[in-house]
Amino acid sequence: MLKFIFWSLLAVNAALFAYGRGYLGHFSGNEHEPERLLNQLNANKLAIISAEQANKAAATVAAASADARPAPAPVQACLEVASFVLADARRFETQLAALDLGDRQSRHNLPGTEVSSYIVYIPPQGSKEAADKKAGELRGLGVTNYFIMSDNSPLRWGISLGVFKTEGAAQNQLAALMKQGVRTARVAPRMSGSKLLAFQFRDVDADLKARLEKIRAGFPNTETRSCK
Repeated sequence: MLKFIFWSLLAVNAALFAYGRGYLGHFSGNEHEPERLLNQLNANKLAIISAEQANKAAATVAAASADARPAPAPVQACLEVASFVLADARRFETQLAALDLGDRQSRHNLPGTEVSSYIVYIPPQGSKEAADKKAGELRGLGVTNYFIMSDNSPLRWGISLGVFKTEGAAQNQLAALMKQGVRTARVAPRMSGSKLLAFQFRDVDADLKARLEKIRAGFPNTETRSCK
């Protein structure tokens, strides 16, 4: 019995000692778990904001993240590589085969510097459908001698109304057409074809442009330029 009392008193004294030292915390009503957490998180630096302010802050962060994303690489509508002599053009074309560009790639002769003839024409209509419509209007006016130009020249989807050796003959044809009611025809010189060739590429992104430039670098007398 005396041993039990002794050990009980010893346990009580140990508990009182631990409590006095703060090892068991303080059991006053002012200290709860949220208050302890606030103390750990520097409560004096925290501020309570409204739901509207929180939404605005989230939107600002989202916008900043969107702005940080890289913009998509630009696509160039038309790129031309010129000027090739025939032998070099064939070698260049062979190396292009690996890119498998299909109808995004075309080849044409560059114009010369001398006038070879004069053409009476209606300017390009923008598409085959528009050119066909304009041709129908010509037929309605009684004009039957015309040709829709569908090659890759600057006059693509224009309408030829005749090619003449002299400017005077072309102007006479233009005057006759105007009497028939054709109001949009024009006369322009045609340049003699040169022996140089050029390649045009459509819908060229940064990756394709870099590949083309790598191939073109093997042909030092050529240049790369924008086209329509």
